[in-house]
Amino acid sequence: MESFGRMFLTLGIVFVIVGIAFTLGSKFGLGKLPGDIFIQKGNFTFFFPIASSIIISIILTLLLNVIKR
Repeated sequence: MESFGRMFLTLGIVFVIVGIAFTLGSKFGLGKLPGDIFIQKGNFTFFFPIASSIIISIILTLLLNVIKR
């Protein structure tokens, strides 16, 4: 049961970090970058944040490499 508890604590910390990242990301323009695809026609909306995903991936890669060492 100890490992199960650690898993829940880790997931909770990850959710808090992701929530903070979304809050700060919207203030810095993530989701509205030039490479993000946004199509709206009538009652259909399609949004695919390519540029934002690449930036988030680079930041997470650098962060996890620093933590891993």
